[in-house]
Amino acid sequence: MTEIEIGRGKRGRRAYSFDDIAVVPSRRTRDPEEVSVSWQIDAYHFDIPVMAAPMDSVVSPETAIALGKLGALPVLDLEGLWTRYDDPTQQLAEIAALDDGAATARMQEIYAEPIKPELITERLRQLREAGVTVAGALSPQRTQQHWKTVVEAGVDLFVIRGTTVSAEHVSGRAEPLNLKRFIYELDVPVIVGGAATYTAALHLMRTGAAGVLVGFGGGAAHTTRTALGIHAPMASAVADVAAARRDYLDESGGRYVHVIADGGVGTSGDIVKAVACGADAVMLGAALARATDAPGGGYHWGPEAHHQQLPRGERIALGGQASLEEVLFGPGRQADGATNVIGALKRAMATTGYSDVKEFQRVEVVVSPYLGN
Repeated sequence: MTEIEIGRGKRGRRAYSFDDIAVVPSRRTRDPEEVSVSWQIDAYHFDIPVMAAPMDSVVSPETAIALGKLGALPVLDLEGLWTRYDDPTQQLAEIAALDDGAATARMQEIYAEPIKPELITERLRQLREAGVTVAGALSPQRTQQHWKTVVEAGVDLFVIRGTTVSAEHVSGRAEPLNLKRFIYELDVPVIVGGAATYTAALHLMRTGAAGVLVGFGGGAAHTTRTALGIHAPMASAVADVAAARRDYLDESGGRYVHVIADGGVGTSGDIVKAVACGADAVMLGAALARATDAPGGGYHWGPEAHHQQLPRGERIALGGQASLEEVLFGPGRQADGATNVIGALKRAMATTGYSDVKEFQRVEVVVSPYLGN
């Protein structure tokens, strides 16, 4: 692959974001009503290829139930406010009302409240009783501490999500999580990530994961590029991980691992291009947090925003002009790609002649940097 000379002592591969590419129409078109955007991971079928990000500004027990009934897969953050406080309504309102300059420090104080295992059990029970697929997320650091509570509560899908997750974490202070052994001994499917390279994703697939989250600090509320100097442009990252999925399919004799784009998927056009690059589904954070009925009250933040030692995110204002249902299914009131994102995906697939998500992964794309005109 062609590399660019950065200087005499360093070369780098050119990588592309979703803004840098575009989908190309083909010779065939079809009726949008004849397009299917459903997907299935393990035994669980979903009407739309959307996972709701495990962030307190996006998923509460109530919105998880609503999103599940709309056909999405909501993931509850099991290290968030809902497992630290009996009723975090006051804390959510306070975070939304904070001045920008004081937000990070005060959020660190609010999230210093210990996680309560009994609340993990209670929140997952709420979802199970509502009849939606039960999915909860822990960071790799907390997985060994709380996984038994999560599994005993009856989770359907277990998500291990961090800024980056590797199959070969090295630590001299404590025994790291052995992903391969952990997944092998677990009775439920595991989705793990983020990963942003072919090699990292292939290693995660070899642990037995059912799905791999693709992304590294690329979300709207992340400042990872500023704080750590690390960033993975998402179009290239998704395409690289999709290549790992293809090669692992051959290596394993037919085991298919789902690729989920997690980060940089803020508009309907980004969702279209994520699938075109090889994603089976997308994890939406800011796109859902801007809904009027999202728990963040018009604001959005992730766990990186309240890290106790090195915050790598921030609370951002998004406002909100549409409900969760309108964000997903419309009707759209503005032509900005913020509402009816599923309708847009269907129309893009129909315009290029593809009938389902896996077919659409074969669509032609071009490098076409967006210049705003």
